[in-house]
Amino acid sequence: MNETDLHRPYETLKTWHDSHIEKHQTSNSELNHFHDIVMQRLFDIALSVVEEKLGPPPCRFSWFVMGSAGRFEQAIVSDQDHGLVFQVSNEKSREYFRELGREISLGLYEIGYPYCDGDVMSSNPLWCKSEQEWEKQIGQWLEEESFESIRFLLIFYDARVLVGEKDDITRFKQQLHQYIEKRPHFLYRLFENTRHVKKAVGVFRQILTESHGSHAGYIDMKHSGFFPYINAIRLLAIKENIVEPSTLVRLVKLCEFPEYKKLECYKVDFEKLLHFRLQHHEVSEVYDDVHYLNVKKLDKYERNEIKQVLRNGKKLQDYTGTVIKRMLDHEN
Repeated sequence: MNETDLHRPYETLKTWHDSHIEKHQTSNSELNHFHDIVMQRLFDIALSVVEEKLGPPPCRFSWFVMGSAGRFEQAIVSDQDHGLVFQVSNEKSREYFRELGREISLGLYEIGYPYCDGDVMSSNPLWCKSEQEWEKQIGQWLEEESFESIRFLLIFYDARVLVGEKDDITRFKQQLHQYIEKRPHFLYRLFENTRHVKKAVGVFRQILTESHGSHAGYIDMKHSGFFPYINAIRLLAIKENIVEPSTLVRLVKLCEFPEYKKLECYKVDFEKLLHFRLQHHEVSEVYDDVHYLNVKKLDKYERNEIKQVLRNGKKLQDYTGTVIKRMLDHEN
């Protein structure tokens, strides 16, 4: 079988993806269910390609997605964030699953999911490891407490298994919970890593848009809109041992605690962010374009609404910092 034959199945899946995605833009849930179906079909094709070369998988494994895919928050155009965990730690398994990781990354790219700029993909050995190696890796990230290791931990905490069993990922997340129980200060280190985001609303309550470049006059929804909510709710979820990756599910779980009942209003705000991105996205195949909102195309009511949502994101961040500081004061 030559290289052209190997990648023909990706062309078929890309055609199917491109012809069906418009039918799945009525809601964030509908769109993300569609992405899941596409990625699972892609995985099956990639695995069949590798099995043709190397035979069946040598041991049990799981393939997981992270980032917006892990949180079930993908936009219409979405890049790649994924990893592999396999049971047996030996050279044969490593070679097999790194080949599978490369094939998955290639296949996703072929059907329209850009490569991750930060190389958070199964094709990178950092994100393709045995259970034993993953446990050791997470332990190293926890002990290092560097900016990069904390960033990797936060990325990993949004992992969601698409193929295989969920137990390993849950157990690895619990490593972080156990570490924080012994060293509560680490939760504040996580907060410090995420507290600085692009300002969204000025001192005169005006929306701050991009001042130059191809997105001048647009709001950077990813950094100014989504990140304050995602980062704050993730930290509260870590504090309360909530392993679900979705921001909305985390909010629902948090609101079950009496002390977090006030967070219900932020669930509405986050749903508005998802709605704005879905309804007002620019038609483009460029990944970055999907994260920008053209303020000029919003009516007066929509501008006031998005302004309030952006301001509330900052309030949520401040609230999360207060909760973590209060926890540390109590510990001391």
